[in-house]
Amino acid sequence: MTVNDAAEAEFAAHTVAELHGEERFAWADTPLPASEDFSRVLHEVPGALVTFGACSPGADPAHAAYNHSPHAVFDDTVLADGAALYAELALRRLAQP
Repeated sequence: MTVNDAAEAEFAAHTVAELHGEERFAWADTPLPASEDFSRVLHEVPGALVTFGACSPGADPAHAAYNHSPHAVFDDTVLADGAALYAELALRRLAQP
């Protein structure tokens, strides 16, 4: 099971809000039933799994095909924002004592 560390999840939420705006972050309403190798990392090191939405413009995320569906369509314009987020998370973490 992938379980986020509460403090690390808040750190990620704060970073997303400052970098991309509060409207670009949402807490999941329910846990994701994902099978994720990252869970093994989180058993050893406090962290948080962050997902980045890439639903096509005009599509309803609630009804869009999931990542692994052959019907999934992604908006590649969010890739730069995702890379910027991951870089910012790393820079902020490295800057902490």
